[in-house]
Amino acid sequence: MNAPIAAAGSSTASFLRLSSIEITPKQVEKLPLLKEKLAPGCRVFVALIDAGDLAAQIEAVKQINAAGFRPVPHVPARFVNDEAGLRARIKALADAGSDTMLVLGGGAPEPIGQYDAAIQLMQTGVFQANGVKTLGLAGHPEGNPDITKVHGEAVLLKALKAKQAYLKANGLQGFIATQFLFEAGPVTEWAKGLRAEGIDLPIYVGIPGPATIKTLAKYAAMCGVGNSARFIRKQALNIAKLLTVNTPDDFVAGLAQVHYQQPELGIAGPHLYPFGGFDKLFDWLKTVK
Repeated sequence: MNAPIAAAGSSTASFLRLSSIEITPKQVEKLPLLKEKLAPGCRVFVALIDAGDLAAQIEAVKQINAAGFRPVPHVPARFVNDEAGLRARIKALADAGSDTMLVLGGGAPEPIGQYDAAIQLMQTGVFQANGVKTLGLAGHPEGNPDITKVHGEAVLLKALKAKQAYLKANGLQGFIATQFLFEAGPVTEWAKGLRAEGIDLPIYVGIPGPATIKTLAKYAAMCGVGNSARFIRKQALNIAKLLTVNTPDDFVAGLAQVHYQQPELGIAGPHLYPFGGFDKLFDWLKTVK
C-alpha cells in the first residue's frame, strides 16, 4: 500500500508510507484533499455503515478510482439480502473500479438477508467471478464482543483459518485489516498467536487519527474496542480533558518498531481512521519524524 507521508526520515515516517485510509461514502467530497495529501495508488477503504448507502458507496468507489487511488469497498455479509443481490453488488463495485474488497460479517445486530458471516459470501464464488483479485478480512486483536461473549475467542481464530484456506484454494490474495485500537502490545501478541496457528496473511493495523478524548471515547464505545482503550476511558471521566486532542504517536512508533525488527509477524502497515477529521490527520502526519 502506498501512503500518505511526504517527509522522509525515521522508521516511523517510513512505516506510515505503507498506510491505507478509511472514509465513508459521504466523505468522498474530500477527494480533492486526498489527492493533495496521499500518494497515487494509496488504498482508500469505503465503509458501509448503513445498508441504504450502497448506491453512494458504489459512486464513491468510481470517483476514488478515477482520482488515481485503489478503492477497497466494505462488503458486510449482514447487509446482503441474497446471492442475486450479492452478484449485482459485486459486479457494480468491480465495474466501478475495485479489484480489492474487504469482506466482513458487519456490525448489524441482525442480518437483513440470508448471510451473517464473511465466509458465506466468499463461498459463493461471486468475487473471483467478477475479477476481484484480493480480499481483505477483518481482524480483532482485542476480540469482537459480539462474537466472543457468546462463542469465545476460539471461534474468531477458526473463522480466520477457514477464510485463509478458502483464499489459497481459490487463487485469491488476502490481507487482514484490524479494528482500531490504541496500543502496539496487544497487536504484537495477537500476531504471534496467528503465526503460531499458521495464519500468514499480512496485517494492516487500525490507527485512530488525532481526535479529542470525547470523540475517541465515543468510537471506542460504539465499536467495542478492548483493553487498550482503558487510557481513553479514564481520560473521558475527567471533564476538563474531554476536548484534549490525543495523537497516536507512541502507538505508531511501537508498530513501526515491530514492523522492522520482527518482520516475521507480518505487521504490514497502518490503516488510518480519520475520526478527528482529515485536517487534524494530515497536520499530524506532517509532524511525524
